[in-house]
Amino acid sequence: MDKVLTQEKSSPVVVGLDIGTTKICAIVGRRSKNGKIEILGIGKAESAGVTRGVVSNIDKTVQGINQAVEIAGTQSNVDIKIVNVGIAGQHIKSLQHRGLITRRDLNTEISRKDIDKLIDDMYNLVMPPGEEIIHVLPQEFTVDSEPGIKDPIGMAGVRLEANFHIISGQVTAIKNIVKCVNKASLESQELILEPLASAESVLSDEEKEAGVVLVDVGGGTTDLAIFHEGVIRHTAVIPFGGNSITEDIREGCSVLRNIAEQLKVRFGSALADENKENEIVCVPGLRGREPKEISIKNLAFIIQARMEEIIEHVFYEIRSSGYEKKLIAGIVITGGGAQLKHLPQMVEFYTGIDCRVGYPNEHLAKNEMLPKNIYEDLQSPMYATGIGLLIKGIQKMEYDGIPQPVAEVKVEKAKYTESRKNSLFGKILESGKKFIKDDINDEEFLK
Repeated sequence: MDKVLTQEKSSPVVVGLDIGTTKICAIVGRRSKNGKIEILGIGKAESAGVTRGVVSNIDKTVQGINQAVEIAGTQSNVDIKIVNVGIAGQHIKSLQHRGLITRRDLNTEISRKDIDKLIDDMYNLVMPPGEEIIHVLPQEFTVDSEPGIKDPIGMAGVRLEANFHIISGQVTAIKNIVKCVNKASLESQELILEPLASAESVLSDEEKEAGVVLVDVGGGTTDLAIFHEGVIRHTAVIPFGGNSITEDIREGCSVLRNIAEQLKVRFGSALADENKENEIVCVPGLRGREPKEISIKNLAFIIQARMEEIIEHVFYEIRSSGYEKKLIAGIVITGGGAQLKHLPQMVEFYTGIDCRVGYPNEHLAKNEMLPKNIYEDLQSPMYATGIGLLIKGIQKMEYDGIPQPVAEVKVEKAKYTESRKNSLFGKILESGKKFIKDDINDEEFLK
């Protein structure tokens, strides 16, 4: 019994909820024994109530959340109660600020309590009307005029100062997200800026140290985060994404929106010169009308024009941050839009900075209970934010030392009961685990 309870304490089950413009995704997981993330279940639903990262219809958003959470809960055999929610949108702003505290107890070392006090003071900053602080992220600390300290815990000192990167958002947009989560009978453990979550799932510590730009091309927005020397330096949200490209195709090719989306996904390319002149795709016409022929090269010209605009915005943010010449690890693009053909080459061509596509698979541990096709789908860049929210949730619980899981795990209870039965009959634990695994496979995943 002690062994099972200890395992629950060290690896609580956490849920990440990505409320995006094109999809609402709930991912259930926990940290495995080898330190990676074990995904227990995933649920996905269409997002009809979100526009450019901001909730525009409460009821439709709640409906999508309920659907995604129900699928994820059934698949993982978990009763979901608390979620870590992502937030994005054009209303997101960031600023730099400096704070300090003077310690009265000179005989003790600087502790986490002192740093928490300094961070809490930052939350009391006076913001413009209608804005609220979402994150306070410490960059470097100064202890008694000694600058450039990354972790001052354990040091002796009187005057503790720090530079902070503060991220704020509109109060109404934040309240609408929380309202949607609460209406879905859930509780939000933390609101997390989506580019920070995506960075957690696709960037390595070495890249953050060297200097890297994360560009998350979503459906409604393109999120950007710049890291240097392991610290967040700049964040921005650009109000264009994959949906803008789909709308351009719809208008430029005079087709229905769902046809435009399929054309983008199956035949889309970010560089028109990479496509041949004579490649044609035929799409069905409306009722009683002839099928329509569309040139793949013309399709690429439409996509390229919009992608150039998005990359110009990204490059402007990189230049205005002052870190353009310090990005040794280059640019990492992720999100659903990162799956567009020839996009890394296009980014390199327009910015002159190395670029790669970021996949969230390096943090994932294989879960034999998950169907193979679901595990493969999870390695797509479109799930980078959802997996990142999950990782951020796990890190927060480990940091806060919360002992109890945020969700009731029916699987764990079954394992514990079975192991008890086996000990009474003198059987080994492994045979009990095999029985439960087979039982779960039959009942939950092979319906």
